[in-house]
Amino acid sequence: MTDSSDLVTFADIETARERLDDESVVKRTPVERSTSLDELTGGEVHLKMEHLQWTGSFKTRGAYNKIAKTAAEGDIGGVVAASAGNHAQGVALAATKLGVESTIVMPRTAPQAKVDATREYGAEVELVGTDFREAMAHAQELSSADDDVEFVHAYDDPAIVAGQGTLGVEMYEDLPEVDTIVVPIGGGGLISGIATAFDELSPETRVVGVQASGATTVPDSLQKGVPVSLESVDTIADGIATGGISDLTLSLIEDHVDEVVTVTDGEIARAILLLLERAKQVVEGAGAASVAAIISEELDVSGETVMPLLCGGNLDMTMLQTVLVHALSDRDQLLRLRVRIDDQPGKMEEISGLIAKHNANIQTIRHDRSAPELDVGEAHLVFEIETSGAGQARAIIRSIRDHGHEVKHANA
Repeated sequence: MTDSSDLVTFADIETARERLDDESVVKRTPVERSTSLDELTGGEVHLKMEHLQWTGSFKTRGAYNKIAKTAAEGDIGGVVAASAGNHAQGVALAATKLGVESTIVMPRTAPQAKVDATREYGAEVELVGTDFREAMAHAQELSSADDDVEFVHAYDDPAIVAGQGTLGVEMYEDLPEVDTIVVPIGGGGLISGIATAFDELSPETRVVGVQASGATTVPDSLQKGVPVSLESVDTIADGIATGGISDLTLSLIEDHVDEVVTVTDGEIARAILLLLERAKQVVEGAGAASVAAIISEELDVSGETVMPLLCGGNLDMTMLQTVLVHALSDRDQLLRLRVRIDDQPGKMEEISGLIAKHNANIQTIRHDRSAPELDVGEAHLVFEIETSGAGQARAIIRSIRDHGHEVKHANA
């Protein structure tokens, strides 16, 4: 594996901080203690709230450093980038602030809110392909066709990594006594910069990376010693769904990151809802991955001062709906029940009355006579019910069974 010592240095990060010394480009984001997460983890949890950054993520740091550095070295006719959303907005804002034209290639599946925001930050947006790889290929074609146009990679660039590393310096200054920091990993640019900064400022701090299980590349890459890519990714955390890392970021991760864990989409959904309820923060899947890690069984932070990084807050509203339904169903606050009945008048009223006695709200009822396991004259009533939680859900199920009806979760 390549020696990373000269690829990105702490001096590069310090230079990037000087370039980024403008609150209208990058602002210092707050840190807040979460007593709710303290109780869940047994640690002392301080949330680094980078999702409150301009554009809703850290991406402007690296993009601005890259474009400013390139512009200082000579004429630049424009920049091109590929992104599913956050990098797009970071490049668009950075280029506009520096007076440089930008073209962003996004997959056609990118959330409309992110497409609209990228345009509002001043970029021309082209929608190409169905995933990040197809968008990337087209963006590279555009940049190679014009020598005056600079391609701004999302993570495979020392200037990008150094810019993201400024967040690591900020995190250290916010909490010098931190024992563990937890950083989401997509292509690895963010954790590479942050880990490089901590290796200089606080080498005793444990640096933990987290990937979504449907887009995990780093553990295999570390084991094989070369970047490993996935043919496809499947995760609600689109901000870290790159499906690959680079030689640059793999080398920096290998040298500076202590541990990498994975979390499921279910755990990410739970973290999004937890942050919404307890911290009153709207965080996208990639940003919530760090919290998903500390409340999972994959990472023990008990007795430690820990700082999960909330790296992005651009949560598409349709995705929020999907996450809420999943997370509420997991808690039995949204309960789907299938009740087997004799298909006779009054049965729906009877079961509905049992549910009402527990002060639960029925959202929908569906009458199904077509299931193959049903006998002639039988039917299923499928209820979708709002409950206060697992305790009320168990009481409802017990009450229906006590009245002689077979009842199962509707997704069983």
